[in-house]
Amino acid sequence: MAQSKSKLAVQKFGNFLSSMVMPNIAAFIAWGLITALFIPSGFIPNEELNKLVSPMVSFLLPILIGYTGGKLMHEHRGGVVGAIATMGVVVGADIPMFLGAMIMGPLGGYLIKKFDQAIEGKVKTGFEMLVNNFSAGILGGILSIVSFLIVGPAVAIFTGWLENGVEWLVAMKLLPLTSILIEPGKILFLNNAINHGILSPIGTEQAHEAGKSILFLLEANPGPGLGVLLAFSIFGKGTAKRTAPGAAIIQFLGGIHEIYFPYILMRPILFLAVILGGMSGVFTMLLLGGGLFAPSSPGSILAIAAVTPHDAGTYLANFAGVFVAAAVSFIVAMFVLKTGKQPDEDIDDAANKMQEMKGKKSSVTGMFTQSQGFPQNVSKIVFACDAGMGSSAMGASLLRKKVKEAGLHVNVTNTAISNLTTDAEIVITQDELTPRAKNKVPSAYHISVDNFLSSPEYDKLISQLHGHVTEKDHEELAAANVQNTSDDTLLLENNIFLNMEFADKEEAIRFAGRALVNGGYVAESYVEAMIERDKITSTYMGNDVAIPHGTEEAKKAVLKSGFTVLQVPNGVDFNGEKVRLIFGIAGKDGTHLEILSGIAVTCSDMENIEKMVQATSAKEIKNILDEN
Repeated sequence: MAQSKSKLAVQKFGNFLSSMVMPNIAAFIAWGLITALFIPSGFIPNEELNKLVSPMVSFLLPILIGYTGGKLMHEHRGGVVGAIATMGVVVGADIPMFLGAMIMGPLGGYLIKKFDQAIEGKVKTGFEMLVNNFSAGILGGILSIVSFLIVGPAVAIFTGWLENGVEWLVAMKLLPLTSILIEPGKILFLNNAINHGILSPIGTEQAHEAGKSILFLLEANPGPGLGVLLAFSIFGKGTAKRTAPGAAIIQFLGGIHEIYFPYILMRPILFLAVILGGMSGVFTMLLLGGGLFAPSSPGSILAIAAVTPHDAGTYLANFAGVFVAAAVSFIVAMFVLKTGKQPDEDIDDAANKMQEMKGKKSSVTGMFTQSQGFPQNVSKIVFACDAGMGSSAMGASLLRKKVKEAGLHVNVTNTAISNLTTDAEIVITQDELTPRAKNKVPSAYHISVDNFLSSPEYDKLISQLHGHVTEKDHEELAAANVQNTSDDTLLLENNIFLNMEFADKEEAIRFAGRALVNGGYVAESYVEAMIERDKITSTYMGNDVAIPHGTEEAKKAVLKSGFTVLQVPNGVDFNGEKVRLIFGIAGKDGTHLEILSGIAVTCSDMENIEKMVQATSAKEIKNILDEN
């Protein structure tokens, strides 16, 4: 148990480090290209454009890392404080301060998150912006001073030790031995964490000084995996042999190294093949002077070619390192597969084993099968829409209620399609959004609905779930189903409008948006975002109900949560559907889930719809909503 917890802690820490660097790889590549092209010894030297090189590596890259680290802790607000705090280590040291950014960025985000939690519900209405801006500014300023005086110099010393250690390994010709740790480490549970969490920051500093770094290739070399997959293509058996050629193309050209991990796990002795292949590749590149001027992400031969310094010798060294690694790995894997007993193992089982080791769902598992049937042991259902705050929240509320009534222990959540993750087992979307959702998570089982309020798919899904669910911990289920405490300010009677008439849906949406603005719930810009959201995907929910709301990007325009109700007895056309009740939604910090849950439960019953359409007072409509 202790070993499992330690492994999980290492996984989380490694993934967190890489999560600060990976979203910013494009910036690293941009800096590397500018460096390779325009420095005095570059491909096309240019004195003016060379002025970009130093500010980008010294300021842009660390601040991006710091912002990303802060954002991981506390969204945009944490990112801003993290960036301010990072500025101190940037100015307080003479070297590119990547490791300092990895410390100060998350620290800034964490501290502002704790501050926000401490004052939640204690700030007087109208003073929110004042408190938010000054708290972030003051905390960020203090952290930047601390990082300038203390953290920056300390990290500079530690970075020097790391660089000296790397130089010692190179001088002693011991760098190839790092493959003994790197190759098994990335397969078992630290893929990307070693490369982007540790090697990329140090390699970037080396590249800034020397023009290239071999550290970028220690994990990114596709050669060891390519050799194993080629061996399976020729000497393998069963499913593994049939799938290996396609996997080799994906791994070598697409750079998705994770796809060869299950093949290693089927025959653990093959760890020896990738270790020896990795060592041979590193030795070859050291011997010939290989290296890259920026991280190679993904680890594709094409990406490696793109960030190789533009001279024939370095191209030769890097390509030789890749192909020598592939050759050695192939020879060892061939010997293992030809001489050992080789059962016709299921590659899917090996992929599942890899997921268990990594502690998270892997995107490559779907590559081994052609179709996805209804999943076994369902534990998570995700409703997805464009913004993750409107139709999906309503659908999730309804299904969560049905799941609970059926006595099933399945977590039902909602999110934006762009935020879907590979641990989603079942994904439910509106018809027109399903292709996007499938593209995002192809390994999930997808369900399309055209009416979020009364789709027959819900009852069909409940029937399928019986006998296909995992018993979840009751506390976890209860936490997932907790609703926010009621708030009488979410809907005021003066925000309920009776007997409305509208020429078209845009006029209706603008009226709802204007009511939210007048009520102090949103800024002016939110109205246009509501129009834009309905253009992306109709906000018609079924049962004569529409719930116009803003886009994902418009969440920052929401000042506080609330909603408005428009009663339209004669109806208004929403893309061919008659709408008689319009709920204009503004949600902040998750409070909108309570709003949508209540609306969803109430409006799933057509009897309640008719009562609200025929109501003669705002109080009557409010009472119907409050009762449900």
